[in-house]
Amino acid sequence: MNRKAVIDIGTNSIKMFVAEMAPNGSLTKIIDVNNIARLGEGMGEEGLLKPEAIARNVEAVDQFVKQAAASGAGQIVAVGTMALRTAKNAAEFIDAVKTATGIDVRVIPGEVEAHLSYLAAVSGLGPHADALAVCDVGGGSSEFVFGRGAEVDRRLSINLGAVRVTDRFLTDDPPGAEQVEEAKRFIMDELEAGGVRGEVGRLVGIGGTVTSLGAVKFEMVQYDADRIQGAILTAADVDRLIELFISMPLERRRTITGLQPKRAEVIVGGACILRCIMQQLGVAELTMSDRGLRHGLMFQLFSEGSNS
Repeated sequence: MNRKAVIDIGTNSIKMFVAEMAPNGSLTKIIDVNNIARLGEGMGEEGLLKPEAIARNVEAVDQFVKQAAASGAGQIVAVGTMALRTAKNAAEFIDAVKTATGIDVRVIPGEVEAHLSYLAAVSGLGPHADALAVCDVGGGSSEFVFGRGAEVDRRLSINLGAVRVTDRFLTDDPPGAEQVEEAKRFIMDELEAGGVRGEVGRLVGIGGTVTSLGAVKFEMVQYDADRIQGAILTAADVDRLIELFISMPLERRRTITGLQPKRAEVIVGGACILRCIMQQLGVAELTMSDRGLRHGLMFQLFSEGSNS
């Protein structure tokens, strides 16, 4: 049995993917789970991970490592993204994970994160000849890859995430329409300054913001990855969902069917970013993909193993 595990430590959530290679070269999913542990909670302008966030996320990683080992994973790889790229005390968290689990957390550049996410997304879609953009709206950053087929033309990582937008603009409970519009103006400026532009025939969205919006759209009592994969989310859908989210306070928002309670705090910010991306790229809809960084890295791990 040749099983591997990837643990993706993001600003808002930690995800784990355990898989093995089938005889035909495809990946067989064993475990695919996430914990919205909010490593970046309260970082603010100081750029410091809070002690309680560090402790909470070390415990989450430890639980995932134990679960991966119990499932028979012979290799466990942990990577960190935006929060660990920017936090001044990131080493404190990395050292704590090493002490608790024996695992070294590798902090990957935004461009690498974007490329792996792109490969994961396109591998799960049918044939497409148009210019393609893949976006991943995370808690601390948003990643973009522009390409055609499996060929990548351009990769971008922007310091623009759901947690940052929420903490800076969406401070009322619920956020008012004026706060939402102010946030959108800021997001549009950031997208333009970050170089998010160009002709796109198809936009693919991955990550927790996108899949959460899809789950709410389809009113999923139980999350169904197969229903999300390849489904369409329109600009009108996103507008409607933003209106729904800001029509109620946080405690009621936590009870919306399809929305994980822990994600309710930042979903308005994430939805605003996604809507602005669609506007900036001039598309009326995006294709949702349940695949992300962890899937792309898993493909890479097995590829390296087969070439060694």
